[in-house]
Amino acid sequence: MENSDEVSEKQLWKRIWSEFRIPLIVVILAGICAIIGALLVLFWFIRITPLGYYGTAPIGLWRMNWVVGFMILLALFELLFIGVPAGLFFGLGGYLWWRNLAPEKKQFFKDREKKKTHRKQEYGGGGGFGFFMFIFYCIYLAFDGHYNAPFGSEPYTYWIYAWFLTIMWLLIYVGIPAAIICLILYFTKWRKIPE
Repeated sequence: MENSDEVSEKQLWKRIWSEFRIPLIVVILAGICAIIGALLVLFWFIRITPLGYYGTAPIGLWRMNWVVGFMILLALFELLFIGVPAGLFFGLGGYLWWRNLAPEKKQFFKDREKKKTHRKQEYGGGGGFGFFMFIFYCIYLAFDGHYNAPFGSEPYTYWIYAWFLTIMWLLIYVGIPAAIICLILYFTKWRKIPE
């Protein structure tokens, strides 16, 4: 392979496709199989779990503790049946492919990766805030006494207002200490005192 600085992204992918067609096809097929397997595990889990009465409970009978339990158990089943085998397959396959790669090709990919790490990374944002909001929402419902209440026991506006109240309390509990810390930092570190 030639110098990594002289190869554009399009040329790089054409070259990778021409040289590593079989491993790429195997990776693509394995990824498709993993997605199909994950969907099959989801459909199977819906039928075997007593949460939601084996897939027959109407949405009005669902409770927040069912939702949380369902998500945790589904994540564990997906990890057990799909995540671990896929991780082993891709990890071991990637290791064996890299070990058998010619030294000049390894160096090419290493140089290309070093060049990429100095570029500006653009991230589309993460899902961390949504996850923590869900955790705080569950905590709010538990304090309000509706964590185990069926969704149909209250009007839908209760669940919406509870979400906004969760945001309000989160802003109060996080925002006030953050404002105090910012004020302290402003008066002690950031503010320039004229001499």
